[in-house]
Formats: sequence, structure tokens, C-alpha cells
Amino acid sequence: MKRRILLVDDEVAVLLTLKAVLEISGFDVDTAASAREGKAKLRKFEYSMVITDMRMESEDAGVDVVKAARAAAYNPAIALLTAFPTDEDGWQYTGADKMLVKPMQTRILLQQIEKLLETHEAKKAKATGVVAVPVKAVRKSAPKKAASKRVGTTKPSPRK
Repeated sequence: MKRRILLVDDEVAVLLTLKAVLEISGFDVDTAASAREGKAKLRKFEYSMVITDMRMESEDAGVDVVKAARAAAYNPAIALLTAFPTDEDGWQYTGADKMLVKPMQTRILLQQIEKLLETHEAKKAKATGVVAVPVKAVRKSAPKKAASKRVGTTKPSPRK
């Protein structure tokens, strides 16, 4: 099953770029161009993670999205995305799990998202008493496909 992410940002270029990067990496991605649209989608759908810009239609629009995500029964991981980071720990008052500063290298962004999803899922599992198996462990332990036959590599039988 694909992990579903909601991206909330009022900059269309950022939305489209991040959406493409995440979809290429195997995520199912929804977008919202405002806090209002993001909150509506949070009520309508379930997400593994919400990534929201901090400043959109208002200075605290991102905080509104974080609060709506925290109120969701399905408990998604939440990351703030900002080009204007506050002090190192100041963002934590918002209720978000992580702050992502843009622009960021794609590889680093994906590593941070994967790590946040893993730690968030582990916390949820611990709270419910269910043992979570990391996605990477499942991929590594999956049986390997049998080698396919090569065409034209068999020797012809000797003629009599």
C-alpha cells in the first residue's frame, strides 16, 4: 500500500516540484494551495504524513494546518516546510514533528521524510501495543524473483 502525503503550500511551483519528487519515490500525494483547502482535505481523507508551509494566507496558516492534522483521529506525521526558519526549537510549539527548511536537496528531503515516517509509525505502534515492522526490513526480506531465462543461450543439441 502506498503511503499518502498531503502537501500544503501556497507556492504552486513548490507544490508541483515536491509532488513530482515524492510520487517518483513511491508516495501517493495530494496537494492543497491554502490552509483552508488543506484542513478540508484532512477532514475528508486519511494521510500518513502532512507537510505544510508555515506562512501562507496568514502568518500562522501553517499552525492552523498542524492543529487540524493533530485533531485527526488517524494521527499523521506532521512536518513544517519553511524558507524562514525560526530558532532551532521555536517551531516545536506548533505541534509539528519536524521542520524542513526549503530549499533542500532532494535526497536529504526524502531521507528526512522516511525517517520521520518510521519514527512516527513506531510511536503509534508503541502507543497501541502493536509491533511495527519497518518498511525497509520488509523490502529486504521479500523473496527474490527467480532469474529469468536468457534467450539464445542454450546450446543446440548435436545432430546425428
